[in-house]
Amino acid sequence: MSVVHSELTAEATVVLLMHRLVSVKLEPIQPSISEKKTKVRILISNFRLVLYIKKHFMNNNRRSPKGEDRFFLEGAKSRFHELRYAWNVLVQFIKGFRVLHFIGPCITVFGSARFKESHPYYAIARTFGKRIHELGFTTMTGGGPGLMEAANRGAFEAGGKSVGCNIKLPFEQAPNPYVQTSFEFKYFFVRKTLMIKYSYAFIILPGGFGTMDELFETLTLIQTKTITQFPVVLFGKSYYQPLVNYIQLMIEEGTVSASDMELILLTDDVDEAMHHIQQYMRAYYTTQPKKRFWWLFERKETTSANSKI
Repeated sequence: MSVVHSELTAEATVVLLMHRLVSVKLEPIQPSISEKKTKVRILISNFRLVLYIKKHFMNNNRRSPKGEDRFFLEGAKSRFHELRYAWNVLVQFIKGFRVLHFIGPCITVFGSARFKESHPYYAIARTFGKRIHELGFTTMTGGGPGLMEAANRGAFEAGGKSVGCNIKLPFEQAPNPYVQTSFEFKYFFVRKTLMIKYSYAFIILPGGFGTMDELFETLTLIQTKTITQFPVVLFGKSYYQPLVNYIQLMIEEGTVSASDMELILLTDDVDEAMHHIQQYMRAYYTTQPKKRFWWLFERKETTSANSKI
């Protein structure tokens, strides 16, 4: 059963109106009163056409009160809607590039947004933020509360750079007050791509489905050699040991390779985690000040940043 009849009706209307618009020819002669009235009617009609297109095709929330992503994933839509969605994704990438290009090399900390300041992992995440700054990197998180806030807070209080890549959600996700540079993403896959692009390591603290999504997305990219020399720290043995045991079972069954786990460290020690990351940084990367050209009018930062050669 077709679910796009309203789309086809709207597009058919636009096509007819556009046909009427382009079929008008203005002759270079002195118009009569009736011709002037006709042209005025045409201009009014064309103005209504512009308003119609703006109302029905330029509003991202049209016929999708539950979210554009959900509307998009419900199935095939009109070609115009698919094109508009692709354009919005491109715009989101470009905006992300502009915001994140000069923040410097990052280490990203993931973890639950539901842990409060009284939780033991909050203090640990706060320590990680401080240690990341001491290592010379920018602390990047999902920009939300909980352990993300703690990591941003640790970097912020230590005088380091604190970045948040927020995402629009119906619950939980609100920007925390310790983020210096923030960008709100509309699409999950754009957010994940840019966080991996600008990160040199991941620190995975206990978290839920979102944290697991980021973890296994990264492991998949490591497995397929899309990214290399990308250390991943799983912090919290009691929390992640069952997961590591299951991955070991997959290795035994031959569904994944043992080499895929070489960059993963399971630990309860902050010093061990930072040493693990630092080893890879020294072995595979060098840093130097990057000459900046704000030719796209990006916002200038007041502190310097380093970047991979």
